[in-house]
Amino acid sequence: MSKADILIIDDEPQIRKLLEITLESNDYKVIQAENGKQGILLAANHTPEVIILDLGLPDKSGHEVLKELRTWYNKSIIILSVLNQEEDIVKALDNGATDYLTKPFRNAELMARIRASVRRNTIDNKETIYHYGTICIDLISHTVKKNNEIIKLTATEFNLLSLFVKNEGRVLTHQYILKEIWGVGAQTETQYLRVFVGTLRKKIEDNPNAPEHIITESGVGYRFQ
Repeated sequence: MSKADILIIDDEPQIRKLLEITLESNDYKVIQAENGKQGILLAANHTPEVIILDLGLPDKSGHEVLKELRTWYNKSIIILSVLNQEEDIVKALDNGATDYLTKPFRNAELMARIRASVRRNTIDNKETIYHYGTICIDLISHTVKKNNEIIKLTATEFNLLSLFVKNEGRVLTHQYILKEIWGVGAQTETQYLRVFVGTLRKKIEDNPNAPEHIITESGVGYRFQ
């Protein structure tokens, strides 16, 4: 039985074939589109669990396809592209991409990102307690424990951690985090964000210099895992 439907929107037959083999070997059902128009139609007809989208499509920009999909599609969209410039990555993430991988990619990493996306899609929205190894986060009581001992967080630190937890596995851009936590006027204060991430890491990570949970995506933002 298939775990989930995955839609691939990519104009390169070799990439689609590679993805098809990889995904089907992991029990996913694969749907394929070779251009943006076909991809949007298939997404509407099948409502896949995850969409893998290339930015360099023959009929329209992948960024355009992403924005159009995000007017109604609310599940995971992973960008898989040769474009690796910071501006392309940030633009895609700000336009609603769940994640971003550059070609060539490692199959194991792609599968990990897909599993995280599927988990996020199926999480019960009423879930309020999250466990990550020795860390327990309760969003209702606003308490965080590590090794069963309460960790004291400021209100801002807790709000930041809550945002990360609710978007587990997703790359959040600096601008998105700043807007969500401090408001629109703070979207350029990236150094301010680094300070709070640093203090949060010191409180929850075993080794703040080699974090296991709050991961830096260089030049882009952060991912919580």
